Amino acid sequence: MKLQADRPEGVNVINAYTRQSVSINGQEHLGSVLVPPSGEPVPWPVTSIADLTEAHFEQILQMDPELVVLGSGPTLKFTSPALMKALMQKRIGVETMDTPAACRTYNILVGEGRRVVAALLVHP
Repeated sequence: MKLQADRPEGVNVINAYTRQSVSINGQEHLGSVLVPPSGEPVPWPVTSIADLTEAHFEQILQMDPELVVLGSGPTLKFTSPALMKALMQKRIGVETMDTPAACRTYNILVGEGRRVVAALLVHP
């Protein structure tokens, strides 16, 4: 599904997604990915919500977000709040939703100028 045709200058925009990939700034990414508001998207070595560890959330913390949109895959699944301890201690909000909804939400928030990171689980 195509999401947005235009790319605001200097901002990462999610253009499209499928069950196997996410297109960011017109470039297809196979597999899970972290999408900061600017800079390069980062491959995220996780394939399911059950695979998440505290180390995965520490990687997100390095991007200095004010909010994280966690895309849990094709369906909504939640992870243990204990795994997100590092983010919660820094008062960084985390919203979990299915990956398609996370892509749409990320685009809205980044368009508002928010320091949002999309953590998207994609199953190649």
